[in-house]
Amino acid sequence: MREDILYTLPSPYREDLKVTGYRFGRGKKSACIVGSIRGNEVQQLYVCSQLVKKLTELEVRGAIVSDHEILVIPSVGHHSMNIGKRFWTVDNTDINRMFPGYDRGETTQRIADGVFSNVRDYEYGIQFASFYLPGDFVPHVRMMDTGLQNTSLATLFGLPYVVVRKPKPIDTTTLNFNWQVWETSAFSVYTSKTDTIDEKSAEQAVSAVLRFLTRMGILRYHSHSGYIATIFKEDELAVVKTNVGGIYRRLRFPGEEVRMGEPLAEITHPYKGNVIATVLSPTDGVIFFSHEKPLVTENEIVYKIIKRLHI
Repeated sequence: MREDILYTLPSPYREDLKVTGYRFGRGKKSACIVGSIRGNEVQQLYVCSQLVKKLTELEVRGAIVSDHEILVIPSVGHHSMNIGKRFWTVDNTDINRMFPGYDRGETTQRIADGVFSNVRDYEYGIQFASFYLPGDFVPHVRMMDTGLQNTSLATLFGLPYVVVRKPKPIDTTTLNFNWQVWETSAFSVYTSKTDTIDEKSAEQAVSAVLRFLTRMGILRYHSHSGYIATIFKEDELAVVKTNVGGIYRRLRFPGEEVRMGEPLAEITHPYKGNVIATVLSPTDGVIFFSHEKPLVTENEIVYKIIKRLHI
């Protein structure tokens, strides 16, 4: 394992931002794994740390196939993480909306450029990402429908689901999208949590990456075969919204099967304490996402359900 400082951003008020990479093996640029880009992505940082630990052990045992290099970047946005902010500390901009970056632009554009110049030439790119909605997911691989994606490769992670989504204009400045434009096979891996650590899904994510690298001939590693993934488009999910705001208590969790009309959550009046609404499932299926914060507003997305057709 070789530790490199890939990019340094000088700072007049605190220590410089240093983006650190860990390289395993030598040869062609085969796989790059990126962890937390945003400041609240603690789970993503943790997963990468466990991956660095495991790859270090495997390299000592000679498990990296010759003429292959793996680069792991555990964190990009740790200055924000240090003060508990999701986005960049000064202007609240999102680094993952600044790719491919610009070396003479705004601060987050420069960071994105510094990172992307180091990762754009790899054959496979894996990002441990987070979603804009606060809540829990079933672990899955997410891909953008750019016309360049390969869902068959995504199934080789052995996670339960592969989700394909049509990119919006704002998505064209993400790491995943630009990786694909630069002809890297890009995958976003989602675990159950973001700003807290979930050991079980973190271990599942590490195993999924090691399984993928093995199946791509980059790594020699024996693991169980994982799941036979179900592939579906994001817009096929049943979206469940609230009709009132209040104190939120979820009754069902990601991965659970539900029936149409079954209670999913209750909303309590914040002053009187009585239940003012019960959120019901609009379909038979499996819960893919559930809101976890204690408060909800009216018309907020609280569940996404994989319809029975895809089970």
